Amino acid sequence: MATEPHDDACAPRRIPAEVVLLSAGPGDLELLTLKAVRALAAAEVLLLDELVDPDIASLAPRARVVRVGKRGGCRSTPQAFICRLMRRYALQGLRVVRVKGGDALMFGRAGEEIAFLRAAGVPVRIVNGISAAFAAAAALGVSLTHRAHCHGITFVTAHTADHGEPDWGALARSGTTLAIYMGMARIGAIARGLLRHLPGDTPVALVQAASQPGERCMHTRLDRLAQAAGACVAGDPGVILVGAALAEAAAVAAPSREIALTA
Repeated sequence: MATEPHDDACAPRRIPAEVVLLSAGPGDLELLTLKAVRALAAAEVLLLDELVDPDIASLAPRARVVRVGKRGGCRSTPQAFICRLMRRYALQGLRVVRVKGGDALMFGRAGEEIAFLRAAGVPVRIVNGISAAFAAAAALGVSLTHRAHCHGITFVTAHTADHGEPDWGALARSGTTLAIYMGMARIGAIARGLLRHLPGDTPVALVQAASQPGERCMHTRLDRLAQAAGACVAGDPGVILVGAALAEAAAVAAPSREIALTA
């Protein structure tokens, strides 16, 4: 587990170094942006999330690498501890790169980190990346919007801070493709919630490890979604996509890469 630098080594400098909140994308390192690669090359301290490919450290040859694990269902590094680490290293004048999976601004608690660092007088720069829903759509070969089927996308997390549920009724009425993050462990509850408001034959796709070697795509419909849990790889992160735009992906699913859940 990561440990904080000793207090006697952390005397604040007059001008703190910048902290970069860097988006590592969905997993494939070739999907990193050029700006991300440049930031990694200049890093002196690298704080890596659990879901980030550890090989990314090879792009930061001068950096001290600190693992700050956060993974659903597992013991995680406390958020307050991560914030203090960033502040302390930055106040030592070290260039800190905080690496998050997907896009740093999507369900990654970036807002808390930005507020904490700014309150400490530490400048923050954000490097965007590809979020998992877009990598999932690419894996399926489908557009998340369609002029004939849906006019937008709604991103939602199934894992809320108060352990409640999203407003499934409002989401269903939006008429958009739903991209549900952090929902693999709650597939049954998601299916029950949406079935109260959407037809059972609403197309659904589940994608685990999008863009990675173990990528796994599954097609089903809403009233059979709960069955999909048995075909998923336990513990692997994934995105659940719901909506009419997914119908075309199911129609052209490649048997060699995808599993159709229709029984």
